[in-house]
Amino acid sequence: MKLGTILGVGIYVNPFFLALIALFFVAGVLEKGLVAFLVVLLHELAHAMAARKVGVQATEVELLPFGGVTRMGSDPALEPAKELYIAVAGPASNILMALVALAFKNYGIWDESIGPFFLQSNILIAAFNTLPALPLDGGRVYRALLAGKLGIKKASYRAASYGQAWAVLIIAVGVAGLLLGITGLDVMITGMFLYYAATREKMAAPYLFIKHIMKKKEELDAAGVLPAGIMVALEDAELGDILRSFIPQKFHLVIVLDRSLAQKGMVTENRIVDTLMSEGLNFPVGKIIDGY
Repeated sequence: MKLGTILGVGIYVNPFFLALIALFFVAGVLEKGLVAFLVVLLHELAHAMAARKVGVQATEVELLPFGGVTRMGSDPALEPAKELYIAVAGPASNILMALVALAFKNYGIWDESIGPFFLQSNILIAAFNTLPALPLDGGRVYRALLAGKLGIKKASYRAASYGQAWAVLIIAVGVAGLLLGITGLDVMITGMFLYYAATREKMAAPYLFIKHIMKKKEELDAAGVLPAGIMVALEDAELGDILRSFIPQKFHLVIVLDRSLAQKGMVTENRIVDTLMSEGLNFPVGKIIDGY
């Protein structure tokens, strides 16, 4: 359901989020539901504005029962520096809102019912999103930092795996809390939602990797110059194995050695990608030097 547009970004509400607001209404605390709505909305708009700042078009924001998602015209994960900047903006906005709330309290501009809940909501969302687990903001920061060392695919797998691990822990805590009467269903459901989302991120990693490879030509055309990454491979090394070691925002040159470790030749990243598209992942790199 679309609510409207703010600063050129479409605002949508997931039906389950509406159901959550309805539960707040039935419980007689609708004002707290609206505060939660506002906090999540501002968090996602911070992502959208940060994206716009670094040249990534944010098209819409959807509010979900346990957070939100900002959809963008291009995938910032392909450019780790941009992903890091966009990811940090969300928790930073919550910390800023918490500080403003504390300032209002110190100046006597405070409601004893809404104020503490607003402060608590911002602290919880900021803390939860600092976990180094996809799809949380901390996971996106973690992937951005790892991508330059491991490559986008391996970094995504690791951050998504942490997301699954954290989800299992949260589900276990939620079940224990429910049995002990300490917590409600919300903790367990949050863990289940996180596990589902982390699994989707893991499944998307190969597609993200292909996007990264295809984008490299555009990066070189746009920048004119890219840092070089030098690799060494034996002549029977398969293109798929070589490709997995490519990292974002570097153009790779592969020195090919024969079995006696004598240099056989050099192959550019562009040539490897083109050959892979026509010959497949298992094609030996040495055959490129041999002219097939």
